[in-house]
Amino acid sequence: MALPILVLPVQQQRYSCHGCGNCCRDFTVQLRPADLDTLRAQQWEARLGHAVTSEFRGTTYLRQRDDGACVFLLDDGLCRIHKEFGFAQKPIACQLFPFVLVPDDARTRVGISFACQSVRENKGAELRSHINEIDRMSRAVPETRAATYTAMLADAMSAKDGELDALAQLLDRMLSRDDLVMRDRFDGLAWIAASLGRAKLAEVRATRFRELVNVLVNAVPGELEHLPVETVLPKQVRLLRQAVYARLEDVQVGTAKTKGRWRTVLTQLLASRAFTRGKGAVPPVAKGLLVGTDFARISAIPALTESPDRDAIDQLLTRYARATILGNRAWGAGYYGWPAVRGLQALVLNIACTAWTARALAAARGHPHATLDDVRDALGRIDRHAGRAPWLGSVGERLRLEYFRLDDGLRRIIRDGI
Repeated sequence: MALPILVLPVQQQRYSCHGCGNCCRDFTVQLRPADLDTLRAQQWEARLGHAVTSEFRGTTYLRQRDDGACVFLLDDGLCRIHKEFGFAQKPIACQLFPFVLVPDDARTRVGISFACQSVRENKGAELRSHINEIDRMSRAVPETRAATYTAMLADAMSAKDGELDALAQLLDRMLSRDDLVMRDRFDGLAWIAASLGRAKLAEVRATRFRELVNVLVNAVPGELEHLPVETVLPKQVRLLRQAVYARLEDVQVGTAKTKGRWRTVLTQLLASRAFTRGKGAVPPVAKGLLVGTDFARISAIPALTESPDRDAIDQLLTRYARATILGNRAWGAGYYGWPAVRGLQALVLNIACTAWTARALAAARGHPHATLDDVRDALGRIDRHAGRAPWLGSVGERLRLEYFRLDDGLRRIIRDGI
C-alpha cells in the first residue's frame, strides 16, 4: 500500500506558480523512462528538427541551450510542452517542482524547495490546496510513496518511535517564538545542534530524548548568554567560504561536455581554492552571480542583524528552517539519508552559507547592507542543491561539519553572519 501524504504543516508558507520561468533557465532536468516515452510520442525532434534530450555519464536530461535555458522555454517564460499538451504532460520533475516528496517509515511528507522564487516570496495558495495534484504526481514516482528508509537519530543509532517527530516539533516551537531576535533564534538552533552532537544519546532514548530536547529548547535564549562564543576563527571562515563554493558551483551538462571532464574538474579546483583563500576577486560561480566584487568588499558588509530589512529577513529564514525540518528535508531520505543530528548541523551550515552569500550579493550590487532581495536570492542558490547534489552528502562534507563542531564552530559562523 502507498504511504499516506502529509502536507507541510507550516501555515505561514504559501505557493502557486507565477510563471517566472526561473526554474526553466537554471535547472538541469533528469528524465525518467516514462518521460522519454512521452517526449517521443509528442514528436518533438521531428517538429523542431533537433534533439530535445542530452546524454551525460549514462543519464538522460532535457537539452539546454547555450545560456542554460531549457529548449522548451518560450520567450514569454512559459513551457512549450505545457502550452501545447498541458501541465500533466511535462516531465515529472518539472511537474513536481518545487514540491519534494520525502518518505519515512510511516508516511510521505511534502517538503518545499526555496529555490523557487514564489516560495521565497511566499506568494500563492495554501499548500494543502495542492494535495490532489501532489497525490497524482506522486504515483508517477512510486519510490516516494514506499517505506524504504530506516530513520536514524545519530550515526549508527536508529531512531525509536516518536523521537524524530518530537525533535521536529520542539525545534519548530523554538523557531516559531515571537520573543526571539533573529540572532538568538539561529544561534539557539546552532547550539542545540552542537549539544545533541556531543550528547551520549544512547543513554537518553524515547521519552528521555524528548525531555532532553525540551530542556534545550526551553533554555534558549537564556543559556546562550551564559555560554558566549568568541569571534569566529580564521580557519572557520575559510571553511565556511569553501562550503559556500560547494553550494554555489553548478556546472551545466552542456558546459561539462564541451570542456571535458578534466578541464571542468581543474576549473572547479582552482575556484574552490580561491574561495578558501578569500583574497582578491571572487571567481566566476553560478552564471556570474558574484561578478564584479572581491572578498575584501564582502568582509566589509555587516551581519544580517544590521540590515534595515532584518525583520523580513528573519521571517524568511525562519520559514525556511521550519519548512526544511517539518518537510523532512533536514535529515533522512530528504537529505542524503543522514541521521537527524548530523542533518540538523548541515541545516545550520546552510543558513550560515546563505548569510555569507547574501552579504556577497550585497557587495556585488553596491548595497551597504544585505537587503531582503539579497537574502532571497542567496537562499535560492543555497537551497537549490540541498539534498540533490551528491558532493554535499559526501565524506568531505561530513568532515567539514565535524570541524565546525569543534570550538563552537557552528555558533561562531552563525553569529558572525546573522
